[in-house]
Amino acid sequence: MLDNNIKTQLQAYLTNLQHPIELVASLGGGAKDEEVRGLLADIASLSDKVSARFDGNDARKPSFTIARPGDAAPRVQFAGVPMGHEFTSLVLALLQVGGHPSKAGQELIQQVKDLQGEFTFETYISLSCQNCPDVVQALNLMAVLNPAIRHTMVDGALFQAEVADRQIMSVPTVYLNGEVFGQGRMGLEEIVAKLDTGAAARDAEKLAQKDAFDVLVVGGGPAGAAAAIYTARKGIRTGVVAERFGGQVLDTMGIENFISVKETEGPKLAMALEQHVKEYDVDVMNLQRASKLIAASESASGLTEVQLQSGATLKAKSVIIATGARWREMNVPGEQQYRNKGVAYCPHCDGPLFKGKRVAVIGGGNSGVEAAIDLAGIVSHVTLLEFGDAMRADAVLQNKLRSLPNVTIILQAQTTEVTGDGSKVNGLAYTDRVSGEARHIALEGIFVQIGLLPNTDWLKGTIELTSRGEIITGRHQDTSVAGVFAAGDVTDVPYKQIIIAMGEGAKAALGAFDHLIRSSAPAA
Repeated sequence: MLDNNIKTQLQAYLTNLQHPIELVASLGGGAKDEEVRGLLADIASLSDKVSARFDGNDARKPSFTIARPGDAAPRVQFAGVPMGHEFTSLVLALLQVGGHPSKAGQELIQQVKDLQGEFTFETYISLSCQNCPDVVQALNLMAVLNPAIRHTMVDGALFQAEVADRQIMSVPTVYLNGEVFGQGRMGLEEIVAKLDTGAAARDAEKLAQKDAFDVLVVGGGPAGAAAAIYTARKGIRTGVVAERFGGQVLDTMGIENFISVKETEGPKLAMALEQHVKEYDVDVMNLQRASKLIAASESASGLTEVQLQSGATLKAKSVIIATGARWREMNVPGEQQYRNKGVAYCPHCDGPLFKGKRVAVIGGGNSGVEAAIDLAGIVSHVTLLEFGDAMRADAVLQNKLRSLPNVTIILQAQTTEVTGDGSKVNGLAYTDRVSGEARHIALEGIFVQIGLLPNTDWLKGTIELTSRGEIITGRHQDTSVAGVFAAGDVTDVPYKQIIIAMGEGAKAALGAFDHLIRSSAPAA
């Protein structure tokens, strides 16, 4: 099942096991069942602390549990074959059940251990989803730490009857005690915060007591990370407040144009960014959304203030805004009603759930055409709709798309409505912009790929923005508010690229540092 290279690496990891572990499989007679049998046999052959049995009686087949021998009830389970993006989840589960400590902070670990109640989690994933492993790994760790928590990863592509019964059209989808708990990427901090209802108030109180920063970076994507590293290296008090560290990079599948790195994936890059930032004395405040900016000239403290949705207020001598952008929505009837019920924004994550079905992709830029190409290998048919009279994607992508037999391209199409049966999408209405004729396509999924919107709603009325809502910046990334700088996709920079965002973040940091020097210099 595993090739020799992977076996060698896994064998090295398994030397970290502190206690014996037992793998118990529940198998049927299919090909995937044999894959699980082979996988567990390979793992057991690599360490004398691992044993495997194949006499489980779980209703989900194939599936297997990981536990210590003698445990009353195994709490970590995989339903399916955890390869692809989930192989790392498997390795971590093996190590953590076997006693190898997690890298999570001790305060967060204790918070998990202190959770009261009975929690049975099920996470529906696809093996091509780059957002799913964070959720799976977080819930597996929670199950290891707290005996009241149980978690099962379920491969939606393999257990399609369950997916259909629960009408799951987006991954990851997490169930808690039989009810939907959440959808989309969630880290350990976020999951614990949802369960520990008093956590938000405690965090807000702690944040409000923090001393003023020299530089406060708002946003934890590439621009924000670069800014924080540059300011921290100057030896000044730096803080980063972010809704989720990594930003939109976390939702990026393949990265092949990051200079000096031939190829990587968004979550890996985001993890590297966070690790680099934490090498310095930077106060990282995660899971916090900014709600208002108060200029130093208008605040009672004489410092720039950033109010958070939690109710806390942070103060700083200078602020760098790097809140990035989010997927643009179509803003048509039915889109919100059927979001995650057929309307999706991540083809890599959710594409496998539409195997053999008819879907549409909205948008003819690089993202839309790449999505259509990927989906064509999974679904029965893809219809790409482009508003303009020509697709805007690179020629090589357009040529590839046109070569696919199960793709239809419709130009001059204005989407007017997402239709459904009340529980899921059943079609899309559009207007032919040439003839004016109203038309309808019967389908089961819609992937929206029409660009980005800057995350500046909280800044309107306080800082100068373009007509598209982007922050207007000068040569030093300065904004219309003294002491406030901006960088990355949230600004009017013409090219939205990771490497450009990092460079803009460095410029903003240097601009902020220069501002601090000049504003603190004695008058001549």
